[in-house]
Amino acid sequence: MLVAGATLSLIAPMAAQASDIVNIEEMNSYTRSKKTSSRLDSNTFINEVSEDLAKIKGRIDGLEAKQNNFEAGSFNDTTTLDGKVVMAIGAVDGGDNLGSNGTEVVQAAFVYQMNLNTSFTGDDNLYVRLKAGDGWDGAFDQKTSTYHIEAKETGLTDGSTNFKVDKMWYTFPIGDKFTATVGPAIENYYMLAATPSVYKPGALKAFKLGGNGAAFGASTSTGAGLKYVADNGFAVSTTVNSKDAAGTNGFLTNEDNNKINVQTAYTKDNYHLSATYSRQQGWNAWSYYATKDLYTGADALTVDSDSVALRAWWRPDETGTATPSVSVGYDTMSFSGRSDIAEGSGYFVGFNWADMFQPSDKIGIAFGQPMKATKAVAGATLSEVDPFLWEIYYSFRPNDSIEVTPAIFGGSDVEETTEDDIFGAVLSTTFKF
Repeated sequence: MLVAGATLSLIAPMAAQASDIVNIEEMNSYTRSKKTSSRLDSNTFINEVSEDLAKIKGRIDGLEAKQNNFEAGSFNDTTTLDGKVVMAIGAVDGGDNLGSNGTEVVQAAFVYQMNLNTSFTGDDNLYVRLKAGDGWDGAFDQKTSTYHIEAKETGLTDGSTNFKVDKMWYTFPIGDKFTATVGPAIENYYMLAATPSVYKPGALKAFKLGGNGAAFGASTSTGAGLKYVADNGFAVSTTVNSKDAAGTNGFLTNEDNNKINVQTAYTKDNYHLSATYSRQQGWNAWSYYATKDLYTGADALTVDSDSVALRAWWRPDETGTATPSVSVGYDTMSFSGRSDIAEGSGYFVGFNWADMFQPSDKIGIAFGQPMKATKAVAGATLSEVDPFLWEIYYSFRPNDSIEVTPAIFGGSDVEETTEDDIFGAVLSTTFKF
């Protein structure tokens, strides 16, 4: 009994102290309270946190999208950027007989190109091309014979290379059928109403456009064009280019080297027919596909020329068969104001086989006669030169962004009346991004 009493006497004070710290009645009243209070509800907490996380994720996604757009070259919602790098290595046997800097040594060259496209209305387009390159001078820049399809020399006098604005123009619609183009740096064939050839050159620029001669031979200059394309395949375009519009001689003056083209074409999915008339004053930028006898002196302001380029192409419904696409061209040219040559002509034939061994591969064979003099003025004599040029290539893609093109090419009497015979080989690799 004495022990029990002592124990109770110790428990009583402890209970009193505990009741002072924790009021059981207040806790009971709290749990029974009918008042509205801020209590921790698991569903509410999860919902609120989820909303906050969603907002944060949205902001992060937005930042990532902006970063991705910037990395992909989109400076804003209407500007895109893409580009390519071309590396080439090759040599030309007989190249030392071509031009003052022709050579037979093995040369390596490159081009780096960036394309910017901006739309302001959704239907228009401002195009700017930036380009740098080096190494083409010598083996792969000789006209007609060895000028590479990608050749671009932008080296400075100290041997360095630099980016330059290589092309610039603005295209906009006029109604449903008309499209206008103006630009300070453009070539006439970018403004044509229809594509005159489906042959893709593998090595030589001479074979571009079904023969880069009389009507289509171009020089980057101030230009403007208007084209009409009907729903039935009929199309017509008018273009004008001026070399001196940016200089003191002025646009389309008597002192201006200029060129006016008019193309009429009919194009369907499988075939095309066109005729292009060209009126030129002091213009010889068609030297990509002409002998030196023909184009030397044609750039004098006292020399005018009239040219007609006939083009046709056909392609099969399906690729991967033994039937190739076929492109042909025939050019004629007449001069006034020359003391030696009155007329000239040339032709082109090109074949392409696509998807033969793997998707997106291509076999190409092209040949033709570069434009040569066919009629002399009274009192002058013609040379007996009979120029001929050809190329064969195979291109394939290891992946969607890389294209490899080994090619061989050659010709006879390709430059002047002397025996300028050549044989060349070049390996080109294109990286697109």
